[in-house]
Amino acid sequence: QVQLLESGGSLVQAGASLSLSCAASGRLFSSYVIGWFRQDPGKPREFVAAINGRSDESRYSDSVKGRFTISRDNARSSVYLEMNDLKPEDTAVYYCAGDPRANFEYYDYWGQGTLVAVFA
Repeated sequence: QVQLLESGGSLVQAGASLSLSCAASGRLFSSYVIGWFRQDPGKPREFVAAINGRSDESRYSDSVKGRFTISRDNARSSVYLEMNDLKPEDTAVYYCAGDPRANFEYYDYWGQGTLVAVFA
């Protein structure tokens, strides 16, 4: 089992950059796929990016590809989401989630979320 805590959300202007962090506890963290998701109120939750335990495979949604970068540091039990050229449509609560089966499909563990708000 792993517990996840996001941080780094903020109010920023369009075009700015922001980095989110996801700190994990749990001895099996390095084997989990960790994903970032986001949800704007009134909209369904949306996949953003995910990375496997060895950091040799990552996936991105088309809406963030080329602007966002996911990375992880297993020694620090942390996963990061570097977001560049932010747009108002990136506004959402961002969640990190853990997939213990490491198949990029079933995320069993979720953090509480951190708010990113982008104004034009």
